[in-house]
Amino acid sequence: MRAVGFRQSLPIADDRALLDLQVPTPVPGPRDLLVRVQAISVNPVDTKVRLRANPPEGEPRILGYDAVGTVAAVGGEASLFRPGDAVFYAGAIGRPGTNAELHLVDERIVGRKPDSLSLAEAAALPLTAITAWEALFDRLDIRKPVPGAANAVLIVGGAGGVGSIATQLVRRLTDLTVVTTASRPETAAWSRDLGAHHVIDHRKPLAAEVAALGLGAPAFVFSTTNTDQHLAEIAALIAPQGRFALIDDPAALDILPFKQKSVSVHWEFMFTRAMFGTADIAEQGRLLTEVARLVDAGTLRTTVAENLGAISAATLRRAHALIESGRAKGKIVLEGWA
Repeated sequence: MRAVGFRQSLPIADDRALLDLQVPTPVPGPRDLLVRVQAISVNPVDTKVRLRANPPEGEPRILGYDAVGTVAAVGGEASLFRPGDAVFYAGAIGRPGTNAELHLVDERIVGRKPDSLSLAEAAALPLTAITAWEALFDRLDIRKPVPGAANAVLIVGGAGGVGSIATQLVRRLTDLTVVTTASRPETAAWSRDLGAHHVIDHRKPLAAEVAALGLGAPAFVFSTTNTDQHLAEIAALIAPQGRFALIDDPAALDILPFKQKSVSVHWEFMFTRAMFGTADIAEQGRLLTEVARLVDAGTLRTTVAENLGAISAATLRRAHALIESGRAKGKIVLEGWA
């Protein structure tokens, strides 16, 4: 079958950074679905793994996490889906990825595809929706108020893939005031269109930017990017007993400034449940099915910003380059096979 992968970690400008491959068709394990992949999206984690994880000598590594497709076969103990079902999911970081015509995934982390979305539109959602949902509702517990704090959340990086769905989740499912950050007119407009009440400039000191809104100290801060650059400002602006979550990978993170305010710090990594086979692994499948319901009800919308066309090494190199530029907004998707 066709796939796209890499044999060594290389800069994305190198034509060998991602390669068109022919690889064997995988065989489902007991709880697996074999999915015929029809659309994918590209996430920052794809670029990070490509740059940091050389595969064993002579073996390719296939990247990709988000996928939409049709179930082609099921394992002997699988019971949640049948061949022919349309599904979407974000995969597992320890298994071969979704940049392949046929892909194996544990059925417990799979949801039904939203009926109202195209394949490409649906592919934009799984990884970022799981990340945002778990960060907001499981880690930050934003439905539980912080005494005396402003009923507000600051989302750092509001126009990115995670920020784009997080903004919608907070705006549509809670009564919190949504403050996001953006640094360009087009990304600020994108964030407002998704539901942000206020957009501030993350190139400026965040504490002063938040104070100027007149809301008071926000109860929650969700940082999706460049956390180490903003940490001192976040510690200054967050309310006492507030809750702070992050998803990026700073080289170091000194959380001592949060001590005086008794701020709790939460790290969200959406692959944890699949990586460790947690007792609640099936929560991700249920979460995605709920996201599909909310999309079909008109509560949430896709976050596609750019469709680069058919899946191939060339188009995936373009997608990786765009993400590495730091200027992408929303999600980049690819549909069909070249």
